Amino acid sequence: MDIKLIKTAADYRKSLKRLEELFDAPIGTIESDEADILGLMIDEYEKKVYPIEAPDPIEAIKIRMEEMHLKQIDLVSEIGGKSRVSEILNRKRKLTIEMIRKLIVRLNLSAELLIKDYQLAQ
Repeated sequence: MDIKLIKTAADYRKSLKRLEELFDAPIGTIESDEADILGLMIDEYEKKVYPIEAPDPIEAIKIRMEEMHLKQIDLVSEIGGKSRVSEILNRKRKLTIEMIRKLIVRLNLSAELLIKDYQLAQ
């Protein structure tokens, strides 16, 4: 097992190729251990080089609604009225603290995500 830190794009590509070769290694073998270590190193490199930004609160709500197969009307009890839900999702109005509290429970989203600032539509 000859493992080196991933510092460059070339190292990254080489590590991906090696991981592909080791992917089906039987558990408990040296090759399997090497694959585990490579996987961790690749993950860390990707987090640094290709960070994924968290969506803004409205995008997060829309994503979760899609995942849960919800329609705007399904959020009336959390946001208050069909028109209010529409205003929020179309960025005409900001979320209130009370809405955020209810959405945290209903959509299982973090408060940290929902309290982030976002721009209203012009």
